[in-house]
Amino acid sequence: MNDLRIVFMGTPDFAVGILDALLENGHTIVGVITAPDRPAGRGRKLNLSAVKKYALEQQLPILQPTNLKHPDFIKELEDLKANLHIVVAFRMLPKIVWQMPEYGTFNLHASLLPEYRGAAPINWAIINGEKTTGVTTFFIDDKIDTGAMILQEEIPILPEDSAGTLHNKLMLLGADIVLKTVERIKTGHLETTVQNNAIDLKPAHKIHKDTCKINWNLSKVRIYDFIRGLCPYPTAWTTLYNGDEQLTMKIYRAEISNESHSLRTGQLVFNKSEIKVAVKGGYINLLEIQLQGKRRMFTKDVLNGLKLSKNAYVG
Repeated sequence: MNDLRIVFMGTPDFAVGILDALLENGHTIVGVITAPDRPAGRGRKLNLSAVKKYALEQQLPILQPTNLKHPDFIKELEDLKANLHIVVAFRMLPKIVWQMPEYGTFNLHASLLPEYRGAAPINWAIINGEKTTGVTTFFIDDKIDTGAMILQEEIPILPEDSAGTLHNKLMLLGADIVLKTVERIKTGHLETTVQNNAIDLKPAHKIHKDTCKINWNLSKVRIYDFIRGLCPYPTAWTTLYNGDEQLTMKIYRAEISNESHSLRTGQLVFNKSEIKVAVKGGYINLLEIQLQGKRRMFTKDVLNGLKLSKNAYVG
């Protein structure tokens, strides 16, 4: 086989780790496709994707199409003369794009497919209390995350893992499996496995703000998994009812306490250094929180400037 000429498609930090591994291992990246710059913040300053920032540092050719079917973009993509496309955390591709290269287009997905197809597999695996997860490479087809699988590797989800720590572990594992996949394509030693499309598969649909609100009536284990599955982003939240005041409170880290009590669900128990939320069969101890208009802080530091009502509760 001739040397591979790779077009890489991706947007967030997760994709940067994979692109870096490809370059560090001597692979030829002839172009990078990433999301258009977006205005962000109060000043509406243009925000570059993590992949674009990295590609600029590496002086790689960059394309940022708004329409993946536009003839101008298709022509620019064809002119790169790539023979393999690699996709990591990008968006759904039209057939004209994924069918273009000689050796196809493969995707890295952060789950053990066919489970957790969709936009947020890392979050949902933790939220649902899974004990293992992993990464999968597969050839893209005309549906989302359904193509023939190439390689798959599994790792445990530890009780203390958050979406953030698991993201970093899967990025490293993903880089390794992408390199192995590229090598198999290059040498022609390639076998694929058709995915099982059972109707009871667990989805990993996109997470919205409303999805992140904590239901304190769940079991303490499910609440704990929910909090860590959304940390550090987009972050679990609740409403703090403190006397006549109502504040949005984000919760980044917590722990389970199995102490028995007869308090109503959501009632706060606190002292100068800790806040606990009464739930079924115990408490959720709040370790790191962020009050509306404030920065993320350890709970004991928040309490230095927060006066809680004796009947304060969350809900």
